[in-house]
Amino acid sequence: MTTPATAPGADLRSEDILALVHALVRFESPSRDAEASAALTADLAQRFAALGADVERVRTASGDHLLMHVGGSGDPLLLVGHTDTVWPVGTLAQELPWSLDGDVVRGPGAYDMKAGIVVMLCALARLRDVPASQRRAVRIVLVCDEEIGSPESTPLLREWSRGVAGAIGFESPHPDGALKVGRRGSSRVRLTVTGRAAHAALDPENGVSAVDELVDQLLRVREVASDPTLPGPVLCNVGTISGGTRTNVVPADASAEIGLRFTDPTTERKVLTALADLPPVRAGAEISFEVLSSRPAWAPSDADATLLAHVADAGQRIGQHITGRPANGAGDTNLLGSLGLPTVDGFAPRGGGAHALEEHFLLSSLHERIDLLCAVLRLPPE
Repeated sequence: MTTPATAPGADLRSEDILALVHALVRFESPSRDAEASAALTADLAQRFAALGADVERVRTASGDHLLMHVGGSGDPLLLVGHTDTVWPVGTLAQELPWSLDGDVVRGPGAYDMKAGIVVMLCALARLRDVPASQRRAVRIVLVCDEEIGSPESTPLLREWSRGVAGAIGFESPHPDGALKVGRRGSSRVRLTVTGRAAHAALDPENGVSAVDELVDQLLRVREVASDPTLPGPVLCNVGTISGGTRTNVVPADASAEIGLRFTDPTTERKVLTALADLPPVRAGAEISFEVLSSRPAWAPSDADATLLAHVADAGQRIGQHITGRPANGAGDTNLLGSLGLPTVDGFAPRGGGAHALEEHFLLSSLHERIDLLCAVLRLPPE
């Protein structure tokens, strides 16, 4: 049974908030599943509209993005999140069922990042009856392709970041609850090799093994990424490898998708240029290189520190100690921070196991984040 898409009330009980997370988790929404995305965003659009938000759904091949505005005072704050998860439909019924064990809540996408969306919903619900002069205007962007690098939503983020006072991301915080201020840049690339097929026993000399060539090229990738002359460190992960058809056929095709993380744009440029220029090792092999997605490095700035101080002051008023520091993982705030927009991330509740079967969040931390966002958005009486 699906929970009706109604707005949460201002007098939310803990069980109501938990039920809201559960309702969103039941909408399993893997990246690139347009039908699943449409079902979830239709539900969310109704919930946010019931709280007074102006809602626009932008439909793409990957799914639906949500663009929303809630009236208030001053230049708006931009709240950024995503509706897609890494989990295929069926995970909830099998490998990662919904559960509550004391303070620990588990479920596919519960931590990354449907609990973060609930923070937004519940904070807006509490502030709904507060006069507009006493609450901050808000823009909200929920994209459906963050887990695959936001290839379609990046222009929307750029557009909706214009004229805002700052941006808050609702990805997971550091394990101790600290916010994330600064992130490594991230690029997803594909290395493709084309060889020539032949019988592996009767005619091997006429074949060019794409798999063998790919293995040699991946060793070169490792050398490029670990070059000690680079300005900054590089994290390199070969995430997928594919190629070949049968053991008695010299493989004609092979490819690998590689994740790269950078601390600065100069290192990123040098590494990507070197990989794009890799020559074949063996005669007859052809190499192609493609950047699938790219997020710029976000170096912490004075503007970020000012926004963090504002959040920390709001936290102090309600008895919370808020800190922030850089993080290795990348997200949509990479773009916003790199543009010079005052930005913080990690506003979701504490937890762990993102993208793993131990994915979970702490219910107590969910309540803390709702309280904190209310404090950030509430303005003193005129």
